[in-house]
Amino acid sequence: MPRHSPFHIELSAKEAAQLNRRAVRYTLPYFEVVRAKMILMAAQGLDNDQIAARLDTRREVVSQWRKRFFTDRLAGLDERARPGRPRAPAAAA
Repeated sequence: MPRHSPFHIELSAKEAAQLNRRAVRYTLPYFEVVRAKMILMAAQGLDNDQIAARLDTRREVVSQWRKRFFTDRLAGLDERARPGRPRAPAAAA
């Protein structure tokens, strides 16, 4: 049985423009691009299962970012402080 998210996403013109910029920038970290794409697809009316299938991720991940965007808007897509040791920078090849 398909599940429908209670977090319906509607974007302002400014939010849509910002997310579109993030979604096509190949210089941004991959996770930022994917989060922007998730929200853009949610605004188009796709459900979490469809978005997860298109972006090759889990439905729970899409659900988490949809909820964070719904509550915090663009700021919800940013990285939050985490407990413990900071992330190490990626190793050079």
